[in-house]
Amino acid sequence: MNKIFKQWVIPLLLITIGSVLAAFALEEFLVPFTILDGGIVGISMIISQLVKIPLGLLTIILNVPFLFIGYKRLGRRFLLKAVYAQIIFSVFLGVFEDLKPVTEQEILVVVFGGLLLGIGVGLILRYGACLDGTEIVAMLLSHHTEFSVGQIVLFFNIIIYGAAGFLFGADRALYSLLTYFITSKIIDIVENGMEQGKSVMIITDHGEEIANKIYSQLGRTCTSMEGKGLVSNGRKTVLYCVITRVEVPAIKKIISDADVSAFVTISDISEIVGSHIKRKKSTAAKPAAAHRSQRSVKK
Repeated sequence: MNKIFKQWVIPLLLITIGSVLAAFALEEFLVPFTILDGGIVGISMIISQLVKIPLGLLTIILNVPFLFIGYKRLGRRFLLKAVYAQIIFSVFLGVFEDLKPVTEQEILVVVFGGLLLGIGVGLILRYGACLDGTEIVAMLLSHHTEFSVGQIVLFFNIIIYGAAGFLFGADRALYSLLTYFITSKIIDIVENGMEQGKSVMIITDHGEEIANKIYSQLGRTCTSMEGKGLVSNGRKTVLYCVITRVEVPAIKKIISDADVSAFVTISDISEIVGSHIKRKKSTAAKPAAAHRSQRSVKK
């Protein structure tokens, strides 16, 4: 019961809060002034302004293909949480649609709209869901290019804001870009890094099984080392790998399913040099063996 509470009840509650905050930020600050969010939500806002289709409905429709991609890569838990976030977000977009904007001052709209949107999206991402499919696509593209997730997302958004400038005026594009940077910084604070990698160290008795599952489900290779407990004097396998933040819930599930007694640490990475975070087509079927080290590590 405690496990269900930690894995589902608390995350869904905070995803709900994040979805409501994001919807409030859009409808009560950004949408009335044609200041756009990035990604699929931004595209939905442009279409909604042109053809008067409800924003919540457009967001769900345009995100469906990306949710499927996320399910194939990150699993059923991600899909359920993401669909739940989308539903709550869309419902509250409708709830807030007819309310009067909080302020008429555009600088306040940009600052507080970006602040609330960043808090909302940060909570959603932190607890294993997402509102925007472009981040999933960016994560997949980053495995095959030299660009990071954040750089690819920024590239997409520059195109969206360029279209906004052409359709609604240069000032709308500039306000939207400023809102994006504020939102991104708040996401950094709430969710611990928009594009920041995470290093994962796993001490386990089932090293090869976990390494193979991480590779098959997430496309990440692991470095395997032999460890020895100073107290227990037992032999352990120590796995080290680098993942992105949206893959943290998936890797926790992989480890939990394979070895509930495993000792795991997950840390932020400030910089990555090299391409070990990207999938390599030439990687062997069993990555643990390909990256095995005979160095002894003391726990």
